[in-house]
Amino acid sequence: MPDTILSRCEAKGLRLTEQRRTIASVLEAADDHPDVEELYARASTADPRISLATVYRTVKLLEESGILDKHDFGDGRARYETADRDHHDHLIDLQSGEVIEFIDAEIEALQEKIADKLGYELRGHRLELYGVKKEDTK
Repeated sequence: MPDTILSRCEAKGLRLTEQRRTIASVLEAADDHPDVEELYARASTADPRISLATVYRTVKLLEESGILDKHDFGDGRARYETADRDHHDHLIDLQSGEVIEFIDAEIEALQEKIADKLGYELRGHRLELYGVKKEDTK
């Protein structure tokens, strides 16, 4: 699979306008899970001519093309990340909204074991944990 959002767009034959290129670059640089409003704020800083509608249309196109994954972390906002990333799970801080990515081999093995026990071959999954930070007990 091509390395960047732009190269994956090109591989899929998507038309890449200057504004789509800007939005793709903003997505590529994101180290979080931005929603469309956040993407718009970042993209419009780079190109003030970009409209919110353009960001919505571009994100929808990238999602439908399998380039972006959409997440709903229960806060009423659709969040996005590139679809080519290695598998990981999410822990969502209910107080701050922070999304923490993690990988845990024991959880992965347990999910495989459960699927096998129920007579299934696991083809994929999403795990989202929701919590609040513990109070310091010192």
